[in-house]
Amino acid sequence: MRLPRILIIAVAVVTMAGAVLADLVIPDLAAQHAFNPAWPPHAKFHDAQYMVMTVLLGLIGLVLALRPRRATLVPAAAVLATPWLGMVGALLFPGTATYDPEFAGRTVFVLGLHGQVFLAIVLLLALLVATAEVLRSAA
Repeated sequence: MRLPRILIIAVAVVTMAGAVLADLVIPDLAAQHAFNPAWPPHAKFHDAQYMVMTVLLGLIGLVLALRPRRATLVPAAAVLATPWLGMVGALLFPGTATYDPEFAGRTVFVLGLHGQVFLAIVLLLALLVATAEVLRSAA
């Protein structure tokens, strides 16, 4: 049960810190988010809401993952998958994009995917592996 717990804890830490670092702390990335002068106050409100939400979901997932009972690992993975599935799902809405056009030259792509989307897929795969192992070992 060690690997699933380690994967889930790692995703929890990235979930708690990721949006805050990318949207508020790292200057080049924060310029595209919280400190983007082109964003109206309401957009910045929703960015702040997302940052607070990911910290809270990450914390809930971490608490569940650190509990000694195996039964809390699948709920932890579900909680932690929420913001990452939300990020991928947001691409289905009309008029959305992973970056603003003025930042096209400063946007990181990994294997042809926007860096955030790539990270979301990696973390979701880690949660899927962890969940599959927990369910397999319970059978």
